[in-house]
Amino acid sequence: MHDHHVDHDHLREPAHDHSHGHGRAPAATADRRLKLALALTAGFMLVEVIGGIFSGSLALLADAGHMLTDVLALALALWARHQTLRPADAQRSYGYHRLPVLAAFVNGLALLAIIVWIGIEAVQRLLTPPPVAGELMLGVAAAGLLVNIAAFFVLRGARHDHDHAHDLNLRGALLHVLGDLLGSAAAIVAAVVILVTGWMPIDPLLSLLVAALILRSAWRLVRESAHVLLEGTPEGFDAAQFADRLVADVAGVRGVHHVHHWMLTPERSLMTLHAELADAVDDDRVVREIKAWVKSHYRVAHVTVQTERGGCADEHPH
Repeated sequence: MHDHHVDHDHLREPAHDHSHGHGRAPAATADRRLKLALALTAGFMLVEVIGGIFSGSLALLADAGHMLTDVLALALALWARHQTLRPADAQRSYGYHRLPVLAAFVNGLALLAIIVWIGIEAVQRLLTPPPVAGELMLGVAAAGLLVNIAAFFVLRGARHDHDHAHDLNLRGALLHVLGDLLGSAAAIVAAVVILVTGWMPIDPLLSLLVAALILRSAWRLVRESAHVLLEGTPEGFDAAQFADRLVADVAGVRGVHHVHHWMLTPERSLMTLHAELADAVDDDRVVREIKAWVKSHYRVAHVTVQTERGGCADEHPH
């Protein structure tokens, strides 16, 4: 029996960072977009807080609350991205690639907490609607909508970049900004209704609508990031089908078992497997072919293969 290991050095580099340095261009662009969105959000957050207090609008205060968490979320996302550049060490052999996933998980939980807070405040205001200054609310909300649209498209450009299409961290930041955009739009509608009809309950009702609109996306973000943190299997992977295909395609492999396939990040997965080999084959050749086949068909970043003859070592510990 041979236990084959491969070099971890390629996992110490940022995702998609090639030796010639071309992979850093999309990452640098995403960092710049995050910084710009952070500056826009932080700058206008203070305006909305002041406007919400003086107008008495829950929609504005809820939107300002979103913006506060956005500032923290964007800062956390940016910090986590920078941490992935740190090299692997003895305590973290795969480096810091999980930190952006952890940041996405925290941001998703923050969104859920905000949704609960908005719901509680909205119910209280429906029971006892306070007076709202519609003119001030409309002006601040309109300005906020422009800022949120700008921040949304800044982040959306990074999110749609090929290298970041599955980036949970960027998705969490974008979801925060999207919540703000919807909140600003709701505040504008509420302000117009209040100015035209004087019906105050429209403010908390629209706040509840915005909370409901982002609830599903927030929950999905939490669920998917938790799945990665728990070393979940990539979506659609079937271990039995994988084993059958590998045995059929790679000569000299009699059987495959103890297949473990999990995600380091949504863009990068790892795998270990046991391969039972025929007696007359060259172990090193077969292992090389297995690694090449797995990386070609399943785009796995790191594969460890344990070769066996005469039964599985894990089932015969003696």
